[in-house]
Amino acid sequence: MASGGKLVVLAALGGNLAIAVTKFAAALIAGSSSMLTEGIHSTVDTLNEVLLLYGRHRAAKPPDERHPLGHSRELYFWAFVVALLIFTGGAGMSIFEGVRHLQANEMPTQPRVNYAVLAASFVFESISLSFAVREFLRTKNPHSGWLEAIEQSKDPTVFVVLMEDAAALAGLTVAGLFIGLALLTGHAQWDGMGSIVIGLILAGVAALLGRECKKLLIGEEARPELRERLRATADHHSGVCRVNDVVTVHLGPQDVIAMMNLDFEDDLPLSEVERIIEDIEQVVTADFSEIRWFYVRPQSCEAARARREAVRREIVDEWAD
Repeated sequence: MASGGKLVVLAALGGNLAIAVTKFAAALIAGSSSMLTEGIHSTVDTLNEVLLLYGRHRAAKPPDERHPLGHSRELYFWAFVVALLIFTGGAGMSIFEGVRHLQANEMPTQPRVNYAVLAASFVFESISLSFAVREFLRTKNPHSGWLEAIEQSKDPTVFVVLMEDAAALAGLTVAGLFIGLALLTGHAQWDGMGSIVIGLILAGVAALLGRECKKLLIGEEARPELRERLRATADHHSGVCRVNDVVTVHLGPQDVIAMMNLDFEDDLPLSEVERIIEDIEQVVTADFSEIRWFYVRPQSCEAARARREAVRREIVDEWAD
């Protein structure tokens, strides 16, 4: 796997760990609900980075007898667990703490401590976010929007950290705003409401991350350009009269399994078909480093025509019924 994603996670891990300790200390000193919520948020983020690193470590294991296609999807599984933790540990605890503080009606104390921690945390989160944004832009299609690029991305270590850090900056802004409202109005409920808003932000981020990680875990196809280049590679060889299905599935960010259904000229001997398939495999493995497994299903043109005709008749019969 590329080292860029690992660097992003390590940067986020170091930043979140330092920020979590600072926030908890400030929450104890100042008695702020929003600050305590932010400490919980940073602790969950720190655990999330550890799980992402563990997922990358597990995904790098080579294939074995029980896992012939490798362990690449371990990364997708642990990224999905991270999304669940953001929802339960981050959003759930934030909303719970906000409701508790609304009931307790306690004013935050020592606002200078709160704002000093918020400012320091904002700087550290911004640095971590810059690593994620740089790596995300490096792999992002320049013609795609940010949300579309997240949907197209196959590396959850990058977009999970990107969205975590973005949510963290939004949470810090909300915490600062609502602490200020509590101090200006004299109503402690604003502080608790800030925690609830932070929880709702985290819930939205967790829902988006969960959706994207679920799609990766089930199995997403490779980018359209890769499939078209595979089709062109096979179609270029003499003896191949038609390229039917081209199926690609990501097992990991840089691990793709590709399968093609090719129609060959009817008069080709079996040895020539085997030679063409071998040539195609050599070109594919040389030109597409992300393709780890490549399979070709040969078929004669006459058999392919019969199969297509059978499919056409089946469709016509269904419409007739």
